[in-house]
Amino acid sequence: MADDILSIYAQSQPGKPGVIDDKPDGTVVVWTYAELEAQSNRIANLLLSLGVSPGQKVLWCGPNSPEVVAVMSASRKIGTVAVPLNYRLTPEEALYVINHSDAEVVYVDYEHAPMFAALRDQLEKVRHIIAVGGPVPEPPDGMLTDADIAAAPDSPPDVGDAAGTGGSMIYTSGTTGKPKGAYRSGAPDPEQIGGLLNLFGYRPDDIYITSGPLYHSGPSAFMGAGLLFGQTIVVQRKFDAEDWLRLVDKYKASSTFSAPALVRMICALPKEIKDRYDRSSMRVMLANAAPWSFALKQQYIADFPAESLFEIYGSTELGVDTVLLPKDQLRKPGSCGQPAPGIEIVLFDDDGNPVTGTGPDHPGEVFVRSKGAFDTYYKNDASYESNSRGDYHTVGDIAYWDDEGYLYICDRKTDMIISGGMNIYPAEIEAALEQHPEIYDVAVFGIPSEEWGEVVHATVVRSPGSSLTKEEIAAFAREHLASYKVPRSVDFTDELPRTGSGKILKRQLRAPYWAGRTAQVG
Repeated sequence: MADDILSIYAQSQPGKPGVIDDKPDGTVVVWTYAELEAQSNRIANLLLSLGVSPGQKVLWCGPNSPEVVAVMSASRKIGTVAVPLNYRLTPEEALYVINHSDAEVVYVDYEHAPMFAALRDQLEKVRHIIAVGGPVPEPPDGMLTDADIAAAPDSPPDVGDAAGTGGSMIYTSGTTGKPKGAYRSGAPDPEQIGGLLNLFGYRPDDIYITSGPLYHSGPSAFMGAGLLFGQTIVVQRKFDAEDWLRLVDKYKASSTFSAPALVRMICALPKEIKDRYDRSSMRVMLANAAPWSFALKQQYIADFPAESLFEIYGSTELGVDTVLLPKDQLRKPGSCGQPAPGIEIVLFDDDGNPVTGTGPDHPGEVFVRSKGAFDTYYKNDASYESNSRGDYHTVGDIAYWDDEGYLYICDRKTDMIISGGMNIYPAEIEAALEQHPEIYDVAVFGIPSEEWGEVVHATVVRSPGSSLTKEEIAAFAREHLASYKVPRSVDFTDELPRTGSGKILKRQLRAPYWAGRTAQVG
């Protein structure tokens, strides 16, 4: 049995900080690599003593914390399938995922343990609940705690050749309906992941800071890559823009993965606040989870080193598919880059034929072939097969190539607006509107029209202090967009609804307009 990577680092750099939890209240928790290894081993051995065997599902739930980093390592060590649960879900939503996953053991942050206790009688297969990180008020009989973990052996668990063979099952955001469990077995392909991380310039001396929840595929994958390189991981339990800058400054954080919403909050801070913190240490900012507008990229580059900005396109199911390098960020506005190492991409038209032309007049659905693609949707092979063409798979995005081999995502197929027979991509309109200095955030979608079938609607979040009007937005749009793409109606809101991964819940925004009608489901 080969040594686990964490065990190797615990021997070679036992005193190096492995994970740091530095809270705004001044509480600082630091686990060295030796301590992270010991805690991960205790969790792994406790799971084994509870009857968990390789291949079984272990569901974990909670905000970013050292305990989350430890359980992810423990699951890998004993070959189980790790199932992260979005802690922001309602009890009803959480119950669906828990039961659908067939998890037998739940590992949950103490703050969220009461929800599991309340659901206990409805959990179909869960045999044990382990609450970690703090005391649980009135814990139900049989709930395990940190004390049970502390009592377990800290020696490496022995599961023979099954170590590291488990995998993960991450539930999709559910922007189009019920979440689906994207099941992926085993470890990432070493050649493919190595080529990608070398492209980003990952180094052992980097400091990775979380920017978003680790239950989401992107933040967890690149945090895990940091551990693969023996880096120090700084976890932020709850995102706060200024506190994130404090952590970057204090620990000289140099790498992260972020959705646009979080970076927008950071860049929108007053200049006098941003100037309190040194941001020059950032080397690798991986922009993903949802498209970063060109306007946001310009704001980021004004506040952080320009050479740090990498944009990646991918998905929970298919991993990282394209990379736009720092040198191309301003040269290729709207592009998500070229295929990542080990990735093959083909665009198919509506008739199932490969698209051969270039430019926006030759769009097609993006299909990807990759060793890093997921295995299937758990208990939903039909959905998996309907989104596959042989070894190529899609998540429904529409894109086109330019003449230099750069990919441009038009939009998700289910978000496309068809107005008067014209295909309109909301992402293009959103990118144009975000150039307006008084628009902080925007979502564009189709609403019903007796005359045109659908027309373009925009829901806008104004910048603080702005009194921007609908008429001014329409006038600005006409300067940058063809007339049929200009929003026919606009409303204002204080905040757009988003998934935990940062994607806008357009289904929720559309619902009032399409009530009682047949609408797109995206």
